[in-house]
Amino acid sequence: MLSLWNDQEAQEYCARYEAHGQAIALRVYTSRLIGRCAELVLHGGGNTSVKTVVRDLLGREVEVLCVKGSGSDLAAVEPAGLPAVRLQPLRELQTLPELADEAMVSAVRGALMDSRAPNPSVEALLHAFLPHTFVDHTHANAILALTDQPDADAHLAAVFGDEVAVLPWIMPGFPLAKAVAEAFARHPKCRGIVLKKHGLFTFGDDARTSYERTIELVQRAERYITRRIGGRPAMLGGDPAPLPPAERRLALLRCLPVLRGALASEVATVCGPLWERVIAEARTGDEIASFTAHSAAPALCAAGPITPDHVIRTKGQYLFLSRDEAMDAARCRSQVANFVAGYRRYFEAHASVLAGGRMLRPLPNVVVVQGLGLIALQPTRAAARIAADIGEHTLRVKAAAHALDRYEALTDAELAAMEYWPLELAKLGAQKSPDLQGQVALVTGAAGAIGCGIVEALLENGACVLATDVDAERLQVVQKKFARHGGNLVSAIADLTVPAEVERLFAECVLAFGGVDCVVPNAGIAHVSRLETMDAARFARVLEVNTTGTMLVLQQAARVLREQGTGGSIVVQASKNVFAPGAGFGAYSASKAAALQLARVAALELAPIGVRVNAINADAVFGDDEVPSQLWEEVGPDRMRARGLDASGLREYYRERSLLKTTVLPRHIGEAVVFFARQRTPTTGAVLPIDGGIAEAFPR
Repeated sequence: MLSLWNDQEAQEYCARYEAHGQAIALRVYTSRLIGRCAELVLHGGGNTSVKTVVRDLLGREVEVLCVKGSGSDLAAVEPAGLPAVRLQPLRELQTLPELADEAMVSAVRGALMDSRAPNPSVEALLHAFLPHTFVDHTHANAILALTDQPDADAHLAAVFGDEVAVLPWIMPGFPLAKAVAEAFARHPKCRGIVLKKHGLFTFGDDARTSYERTIELVQRAERYITRRIGGRPAMLGGDPAPLPPAERRLALLRCLPVLRGALASEVATVCGPLWERVIAEARTGDEIASFTAHSAAPALCAAGPITPDHVIRTKGQYLFLSRDEAMDAARCRSQVANFVAGYRRYFEAHASVLAGGRMLRPLPNVVVVQGLGLIALQPTRAAARIAADIGEHTLRVKAAAHALDRYEALTDAELAAMEYWPLELAKLGAQKSPDLQGQVALVTGAAGAIGCGIVEALLENGACVLATDVDAERLQVVQKKFARHGGNLVSAIADLTVPAEVERLFAECVLAFGGVDCVVPNAGIAHVSRLETMDAARFARVLEVNTTGTMLVLQQAARVLREQGTGGSIVVQASKNVFAPGAGFGAYSASKAAALQLARVAALELAPIGVRVNAINADAVFGDDEVPSQLWEEVGPDRMRARGLDASGLREYYRERSLLKTTVLPRHIGEAVVFFARQRTPTTGAVLPIDGGIAEAFPR
C-alpha cells in the first residue's frame, strides 16, 4: 500500500474546483485516491468528510460538514456528492444520551444547507463529533484481516501499539458516533481508530495528513501479516492445485446455465407463473480458484462477511458446491434449497421482528465452486459485478485471516441487525424492475436495421444482450450506439453457417451472462433474381445463411435452454414474403419459408421444456442513415428501377401500400420481440405480422 498523493495533481484539483474552495477540492482529490483503491473500499463503501465554512443566504459565514452523500462513490465523487450540513446543530446532538435512527436522519437532513442535496452518510454524526478538519473511513482489507480474529486485540497491539484506539463492533449510527468521539477523547494523540470487524478511521487537519495516515496504518498491517504468514496466504498459492485454466473454462460453460436455472424463481402473476432470473458474473483467476480447492474453503464460505457493510450485496454466507454438484441440475437445486432453508432459519431466529416479517430474497448471491472459482448471481449485471468484486476481496481477506490465526466473523444476531437495518437497506433503493430484468438475449444479424431495433428494445426493457453479426464494422456502430447501457451489451463476430462458430457464440453468451433466455435468429441475406436466370450457388448461399444458420442457432439455443430448465423464448425473424412472395425474390422467400417451418418444428419439440417459439413477419423496414437495412441496400435499387422511384419515393410507396398507411420502424420489430420475451400470454407456434397490414400476407 503506497501513497498516491501527487502535488501537481492536488494543484490541478484546486484549480478545477476553485469555485468550491481549496478544502473541498482537496477533499474530492483524496476521496478519489481512496475510492480507486479496491484494498481500501469497494463500490460505495467507506466515507470521507471535511469541515469548512460557507456563506448562507444572508451572506453569513456558517461552519459546515461536507460529508459523502448516499449513493456517491468515492472513486468518482464530485463536490455535489459531499453535501454540506450545518456543523453546530450536529455537534449539539452529542449531549443526548440516545437518539433513534429516524430522528438522527431527520436531524441531519434538517441541517442541510441545500434541501435538494442527497442524504448525508449514516455516519455523518461520527464525522461531526470528531474535531479534525478531514476524516477518512475505509474498510481496508489488511485491517479487516487483523480484526476478524478471536484475538484481534493482540494483533492490533503488535502492529500499532498505543498509536490507534480500538473499539469493538458497534452498529453504525448514533451509538458508534458517540463511542468514536469518546475513544478519541481518551486517546487524543492516537493516529487512527480501528473498529473491529468494520474498518478504520483516520483524521488530520489537512487532506494529505488524513489520507497518508490511512495509507501508513494499512501498510503497517500488511507488512505484519506478510511477516507472520511468510508471504502470500497458502490458500491462494495453488496447493492443492485448482483446475487448469482451460478446464476451468469448460467447467464454467457446463455449470453456469445449471446455476442460473437453480437460482431462478418461479413467481405467480395475474398472467400465470413467470420466472425471475439472475445474471452470472464469474471470477476464476488462479488465486481465487486456488482458494476454492483448499479444504478450509467450505467453512470459510459458510462464515459471515469480512465487514457487515457487504451483507446487502453478497449475503452473509456463500454457497459452496463441489464441481459435480454445480454441473448436475438436480444436485445443484438440492443444495440451493438447503441454502434457502438455512437462510429462513437465520431470518426467523434473528431478523423477523426487525423486518416486520418481510424476508429478503433468500437465494445465495455468491456461489463458490470447488477448484473453479466464485460466481456472483444477481438480478442485474451491475449488481452481479459488485457482488463478484466484493466476493473476490472477501476470499482473499479470509485466506489471510485463516493463515494468520483463525477467521472469526460477526455473530448471526449482529449480522442480521445490520442486514435488516433500514438505513442499510436504503442504500439499495426501491426502483421498479424493468420487465426483462435478469433475462439474457442473443440476437443474430444485430448490425442490420431490424437487428439494431431488436437490440434497442431488449436493452431498454432491462435485458442483457449479446449482439452478433458477421460484419464487424457495422456491429461496432451498434455497440457504440448503445454504449450507455454499459456491460448489459456485449458483441461478438460470427458466421452462422459454421457450426463451430455458432457453438462458440453461445459459449461467449454463457461466459458473459451465465446463459440465455431469449434467442432471436434474425440474420438474413437476400438475392434478387428471377428463377430462370437464378445462379445455383447464390441460391444455395441464401439458404445457407437464412435457413441453415437459423437451424444451427435453434440447435444451440435448445441445448442451453434445456440445461437451465426455466423455459425461454425464441423469436424467429421470418418475412412477409413467406405468405406473399414477390417476383425475383425466390431465394429469399424460399429460405424464409423454410426458417418459419423450422420455428414451427422447434415450437413442437421445445414445448415440453417450457420454451415458446414464435415468428415475426416484417416488411419494408428501411432503417436510418446510421444503421441502414442491409437487405434494402441489396434489393432497393431493383425495386426503385421497377417502379421508377427514387429512395424517398420507394419508402412512400411501401407506406401507402399498407392498410394502416404507416412506416414500419426497426423498433416496432423490437417491441414485438419484447412482447414474446415477456411471456404474458401462453403463445407458441404463432406468426405475428409487423408490416402495417398487408392483406395478401395475412398468416393462413
